[in-house]
Amino acid sequence: MPIQRLLIANRGEIAIRIARAAADLGISTVAVFSEDDEQSLHTRVADESFGLSGIGAGAYLDAEAILATAEKNGCDSIHPGYGFLSERADFAAACAEHGITFVGPSEYHLSLFGDKARARAAAAAADVPVLRGYDEAVSLERAADFFGTLGSNGTMMIKAIAGGGGRGTRTVRSIDELEEAYTRCQSEAQTAFGLADVYVEEFVEQARHVEVQILGDLHGGVVHLGERECSVQRRNQKVVEIAPAPGLPDSLRMQLIDAAVRFASKEGYTNLGTFEFLIDTSEQGHDLPFVFIEANARLQVEHTVTEEVTGVDLVQAQIRLADGDSLADLGLDEPQVGIPRGYAIQARVNMETIVADGSVRPNAGTLSIYEAPNGPGVRTDGFGYAGYKTSTSFDSLLAKVIVHSGSTEFSSAITRMRRALSEFRITGVETNIPFLLNVLAHDDFAESRVTTRWVDNNLSELAAEQVKSRARFVESDASVDGHKVGGFAGARVDTSDPLALFDHDAEVKSRGSGGVVVDDEVVVTGPDGSVGMSSPIQGTIVSIDVDQDDQVRAGQQVAVVEAMKMEHVIRSGIDGIVREITMSAGDVVRDGYPIVFIEAAEVDVDHVAENEQLDPDYIRPDLAENYRRHAFTLDENRPDAVAKRYGRGYRMPRENIAQLMDEGSFKEYWPLIVARQHKRFDMETLRKNTPADGLIAGIGTINANLFDDVDARAMLVHYDYTVLAGTQGGRNHYKQDRMFELAHRFRIPLVLFGEGGGGRPGDDGTGPGVAFDTHTFTQFSKLSGLVPMIAVINGRTFAGNTALVACCDVIIATERTTVAMGGPAMIEGGGLGIYTPEEVGPMSFQVPNGVVDILATDEEDAVEVAKKYLSYFQGRTKEWEAHDQRPLRHAIPENRLRLYDMREIIHTIADKDSVLEIREKFGVGVITAFIRVEGQPMGVIANNPHHLAGAIDSDGADKGARFIQLCDAFDIPVLSLMDCPGMMVGPDVEATALVRHCVRMFNAGANLTTPLFGVVVRKAYGLGVQAMCGASALVGFFTVAWPTAEFAGMNIEGSVKLGYRKELAAIEDAEERRLEFERRVAGAYEGAKAVNAGTGGGLDDVIDPSETREWIASSLKRLPPASPRTEKKYPYIDTW
Repeated sequence: MPIQRLLIANRGEIAIRIARAAADLGISTVAVFSEDDEQSLHTRVADESFGLSGIGAGAYLDAEAILATAEKNGCDSIHPGYGFLSERADFAAACAEHGITFVGPSEYHLSLFGDKARARAAAAAADVPVLRGYDEAVSLERAADFFGTLGSNGTMMIKAIAGGGGRGTRTVRSIDELEEAYTRCQSEAQTAFGLADVYVEEFVEQARHVEVQILGDLHGGVVHLGERECSVQRRNQKVVEIAPAPGLPDSLRMQLIDAAVRFASKEGYTNLGTFEFLIDTSEQGHDLPFVFIEANARLQVEHTVTEEVTGVDLVQAQIRLADGDSLADLGLDEPQVGIPRGYAIQARVNMETIVADGSVRPNAGTLSIYEAPNGPGVRTDGFGYAGYKTSTSFDSLLAKVIVHSGSTEFSSAITRMRRALSEFRITGVETNIPFLLNVLAHDDFAESRVTTRWVDNNLSELAAEQVKSRARFVESDASVDGHKVGGFAGARVDTSDPLALFDHDAEVKSRGSGGVVVDDEVVVTGPDGSVGMSSPIQGTIVSIDVDQDDQVRAGQQVAVVEAMKMEHVIRSGIDGIVREITMSAGDVVRDGYPIVFIEAAEVDVDHVAENEQLDPDYIRPDLAENYRRHAFTLDENRPDAVAKRYGRGYRMPRENIAQLMDEGSFKEYWPLIVARQHKRFDMETLRKNTPADGLIAGIGTINANLFDDVDARAMLVHYDYTVLAGTQGGRNHYKQDRMFELAHRFRIPLVLFGEGGGGRPGDDGTGPGVAFDTHTFTQFSKLSGLVPMIAVINGRTFAGNTALVACCDVIIATERTTVAMGGPAMIEGGGLGIYTPEEVGPMSFQVPNGVVDILATDEEDAVEVAKKYLSYFQGRTKEWEAHDQRPLRHAIPENRLRLYDMREIIHTIADKDSVLEIREKFGVGVITAFIRVEGQPMGVIANNPHHLAGAIDSDGADKGARFIQLCDAFDIPVLSLMDCPGMMVGPDVEATALVRHCVRMFNAGANLTTPLFGVVVRKAYGLGVQAMCGASALVGFFTVAWPTAEFAGMNIEGSVKLGYRKELAAIEDAEERRLEFERRVAGAYEGAKAVNAGTGGGLDDVIDPSETREWIASSLKRLPPASPRTEKKYPYIDTW
């Protein structure tokens, strides 16, 4: 006979849900309620309601009373909802004995799955993977033995044999935690389920919690309705649930569902049930992709999301299956029934507030306003109403907000949920809605990076001030008589004062207002001189652990209070003697109410506070997890990447960093980021394969042995070619934006290791875009002229990486480097041919064409060059050694036509080992180098007589002008060593745009603000020598000449021909004309000698070449100190 009258053995929102489902089926309903729950809304929604003896949860656990009520009121069936009696096999058996249909699984299945250890064994028998553990109740000793088998880094879970929902569950990471955790689990299990037995199993540190919804009929049929994601948990209590699980690979999804159906079918499962699994997402994951943890043989709190995506009313299905209908009768035998439509999310709105330290404050009070959200795709299952007085005797769940979006984009459902929660208007109690909104707004939630420990690991962030979210309702003043009506049991007072509550009561009475009525209990004050030990939350007292007149130490446990299914230890704050105990185990204590009064006194007991002596070397689990995350970035944990890099003959980035940065100084920024490829890979894979998103960045010091910490500070940005070929991804750019902004704001010199392939395809898309709206290149280019920018490259550098490198002041490359604006793929894509990377931009032409400033043999050599280059911008060195200067007297041959080596002159003048030449193979007619004189950094420009006799061509002019600008930008004095016969002339050189190029040195030198020191060693002819000294001998701080110097407006032979053309033309005899020409040339050379030319002024002196260094050194000492600059001297440094 079909079910006619259904008793609902539950309360709150689930009782209402069942009553509605039954009413829609034409079934009358009977509700029950405890003595303190008569005003709950479910008593009004059901057709009839009847009271039970007792208060709190105990009344709803009285199986005999509930059966008696059912029989007395003609009920032919009982629906237990969830919790309470829903998983009690003995209750299902008792229903059968009384001829009452139990709406739920069979007694066998309740017994099997109610014993979590038996369920594990059954799963293994069905070839469903399980974690290591015991399949039976264990003693404390056996639990300790099992923990020992897990190794030094092992973690264990203690679980109640009976029940679920996170009660009686604790994680143990240290053997020192075991005894207390074991005791607490037994206590919670006994209270919640009436059975203290617990079992143990291995704990998966980083896991997703995914469950599969199963239905079975009484005729052997079993189907699934897809899976749900339940990873958003706080201390094993689910907070937000989703259907289907977003971001889960389809192959893994099907494996989970197949395992659940296989297990349920093997056991002949009937009615509604949930089979729950963990998916290991850690780097040290198990060989198995997932493991079974438990099956809940009942309706789940989160059943709603499955209903939304499948359109199946699960409560009605329960009732009809219990009544004997088949899955076919319900229309659930079609394969497509389990295919979800869009996404659904459920958010549990609890009467609690969560603070950043992880503590939870349950709240109670009278609801003054309760207005649930609605609108398209929004459903609220709750039991609140205005005027309802809540109680901490029951679970804190007030309502479940469920949203559904038919879109295949998970973000659509998130947006709808945020809107729904912002519409939920509740006053009178505090709720966790701000916390829920923070969860929904977090990138990890949106991108499916949540694990079961995610909430606990991010609690301070999630419990912080609510993310910006507009309240979508009319605000009102919810205060009464100046007291905020909310999640507090009465007024808030200073609980450290034992008279505070009493005084507050007197104050309220003296005002005659009566205040806010929150409780009928009498406020207790202790004996004189005693201090009350109060509960920080409102909850039920589990135990009182001291007796009157006991001696206690500060930190000793005096009581345990349970709230929100968690036990909170109350400890003494002082040494003393217990003078009074105000309450008993089982009482409900209000927030701030003193439970034990203790009088301060010297005591003679051995107990000391737990954790009083902290081991500074102990690594707590949270810190250990932090170490584990950082370990992904270290070379020793990346053997494959290291081997591949070494196989190419290259070094790992961190080896370069160790060589470049002073030991212990480098502080890395953003090491934990990963590539933005969450749609393609899970988080653990990204941590393993894309550490730091292929870019190591940080701040430290370089050359601190030579300079103070301020001058030695430097920023390093190092692309990591072992991560996605050093390409530039979204977070890679984001990190660089952060670093470059810091470099700009704090004027920090920057070293960039730029090896990499440019822009990265494959990152998660953010929708349509123009592709070049990035800040990175702009931020980087703004550093030009503000701080020294050094680029080091090795191997392959293309496209965007090349662009950054080319913006730097100097490019240092190894011999095996290839660098180009476009790589092979770009060239081929443009239809321009097929090339290997090494053919595109080898050093064979990138060095002589001036792209590369300094060629190093390998990475180690390049790092040393970078350190040396940077040192010139860091200041003066204290230690230096000079060469013997006397050989300079013979550096220029007496034969004015004989060649010599200008580089030998530079090295002799400079401090020993202080010369670093820039762009040696480009513009070879002009030598540019950094040197030191008595430790002072200087720039050198010099003519190279071995190329065009020292004449200036276009490349030489470009090279010299840029170098002058670079030195000037950073206030580095410039030494010009001149031996120039003029500008190079002729059609060939004019074809190189010499007209424009050569005068770049005029403009650069004439506008030089840093000191210029000029030394003419041989020829000083015309425009060429002017280009070497700012266009005039009078620009420099000094301009001196060696005796070998000679001065002329142009080459002397040419000047004689032009100047004495008429005179020479008047001589008819050719031989006589030749002799006259030679005589006049000889005279001109004599007059051009420095000692003769200098008599007319314009030359500060003709000096002994061995005194050149002394002239430089003394002049440096005569200069005023450079004024500190807050802005750039030049908008940027010319890249050419």
